[in-house]
This record gives sequence, C-alpha cells and structure tokens, in this order.
Amino acid sequence: MLAGCVGLQWFESWGTKKLSQVGLPMVTHNHIIKVYEDEPVLQAFKLMRKKRIGGLPVMKRGGGSRAIGNISLQDVQFLLTAPEIYHDYRSITAKDFLTAVRSYIEKHEGTFPMSDELITCNTDCTIKELIQLLDHEKIHRVYVADNDGNLKGLITLRDIISRLVHEPRGYFGDFFDGVLPMPPNSRV
Repeated sequence: MLAGCVGLQWFESWGTKKLSQVGLPMVTHNHIIKVYEDEPVLQAFKLMRKKRIGGLPVMKRGGGSRAIGNISLQDVQFLLTAPEIYHDYRSITAKDFLTAVRSYIEKHEGTFPMSDELITCNTDCTIKELIQLLDHEKIHRVYVADNDGNLKGLITLRDIISRLVHEPRGYFGDFFDGVLPMPPNSRV
C-alpha cells in the first residue's frame, strides 16, 4: 500500500474516505476493554496494566453501550497527588474518581489536561476529520459512537498507521503486544 502513497494528492484522496472504507474501527464495541461506573477505580488501572493499554472507557451500569468518561494511565497521578482522592483510593469507584478528578482540575485550572473526557467521533467520520480530531485533542485514542452516544468501536493512532504501512510479524518485538486484539484478517 505504501508504494501507492505517492504525492499529496493521494493522501488528500485517502483522507476523504469514511472509516469503514479503510477497515476502521479495528476494535469493535464488544472487544473494547472497559470498566463499569460502580467498579473500583483500581480495577481500571489493573486492567490497563494487564492488557497493556493506555486508557479505557467507564461504562454506565445498565446503560447499554453508553460511556460516562475515560480513565487513562496518566490519571494515576491523581491517586498520588490529590488528597481528596488518594485518602479513599482503595474503595473509590470509577464514577466517583471521574467526578473527583473533574473537581480537582477545576480547582487547579490550567494545571492539568482534561484527560477523563470521552473523545468520540461518529461512524460517518472521514480519515482527515479523525486525524484532525486526534491532533486537536492531543490524544492517540478515539471512541467511535453512534448518534445516541453508544460506543461502536475504538480507533488508535496505530490503527490508522497500520492502514498505511504493513508491519512484518515481530517487527516491534513485544512492544505492542496486548495493546489490542489482532484482527482475524491481519497480515501482521
């Protein structure tokens, strides 16, 4: 595929394609690693460590595929530095953690990036719009949602790159192992 990527015209043309036209999202809603709002926040960090991922959505219990926020690895800083959060770190739920983090960030305006927001794109999004969203938000992971806010999938920056470049098996060693399940039609 990379051999056909000659010139700006090709890239601009590729950018107009819808996600489904290039095989995205690779991770569908039933394969997204997640926690529920009433689970301990420590469960989220344990899952991220075990699955070697950088973040996961916090789902509303009984809310179908609706997420209420996002917890990322960088959020562990709030367990360590925010007194109102870390005094209760063993029992605080994911939902209460998100609320406490939002409150802490508001009190310390501008000090921390807003990391718990759930950044989404629509299923009709183009590659160009997706890349612009990733760049604008300074993130590497976007959740795909329908018009009702139900999660349909997850797209990472690596997913986009993998649509352009073939990675030979073992090229990165075990660096990316466990980041996301290998799709059945993968050439990697």
